[in-house]
Amino acid sequence: MKKLLDEFLSYLSVERGLSKNTISSYKTDLIHFISHIEAKGIKDIERIQRDEITSYLLSLKDKGISSNSISRALVAIKMFYKFLVQEHLTKEDVAGVLESPRLVRSLPNVLGIAEVDRLIAAPDVRDWIGIRDKAAIELMYATGMRVSEMVELTIDGLNLDVGFIKCIGKGNKERIVPLGKNAKDAIMRYMERVRPRLLKDKQDAHLFLSRLGKKISRQSFWKMIKRNAKMARIKKEIAPHTLRHSFATHLLERGADLRVVQEMLGHADISTTQIYTHINKERLKSIHKQFHPRA
Repeated sequence: MKKLLDEFLSYLSVERGLSKNTISSYKTDLIHFISHIEAKGIKDIERIQRDEITSYLLSLKDKGISSNSISRALVAIKMFYKFLVQEHLTKEDVAGVLESPRLVRSLPNVLGIAEVDRLIAAPDVRDWIGIRDKAAIELMYATGMRVSEMVELTIDGLNLDVGFIKCIGKGNKERIVPLGKNAKDAIMRYMERVRPRLLKDKQDAHLFLSRLGKKISRQSFWKMIKRNAKMARIKKEIAPHTLRHSFATHLLERGADLRVVQEMLGHADISTTQIYTHINKERLKSIHKQFHPRA
């Protein structure tokens, strides 16, 4: 079964063009599923029955795994079986008719505008690290880019004269997002004063570099965000998408069209973007409850 899994993962990469993060998620879910099945003494894919898959999903529920995670696991299993039938590697798609548990989508954490201002002001721009950090935070809030997109952004993806960036999102889809003046100024300052010193005599097209002159990692990027959030005395838990969530929420609060925000975020499905309209509704309810005399 592990050989079949390797073929499936290769198919996702080569033919479907999915991102490394997405493929890694499928791999993790399917390794857990295969391990569960093999622990029951089943070594042949043809011997797996629908009840075995249901039993596996119930075991995840018993372990306290969230319905979101169980749904993702089932999606991975369904895609795996669809591939196996398509490639004539198994006869029956035993996972096809199974239904996912209803997704319970929690509202993402969002910073207020004053908190974003404090976060952007936190880096000490008298130091090269501070200049780089400020440029990165300004850019992420200005564009709503994902962390993975930020670390992969290259010099060629910048057009500071016109004021936009070109980034490659999930599924290698390219999108254009405009820049504001503050982000543009912070990036220019970083590129003029800091990036050449980090690069020295090396060759690297990535915009954001580490002290070693190499592409900054996602882990380092988020340590940087957390460090500056602490300096800004932000009490909220900062998650990898916090600035992205804040970007979308603040745009919609000021009347931006949902379809335009969807395009800037690079969402394939507008239902993903609609979560931010729910944030606005919850915020309005909270304000009403707090300040209305008869709430």
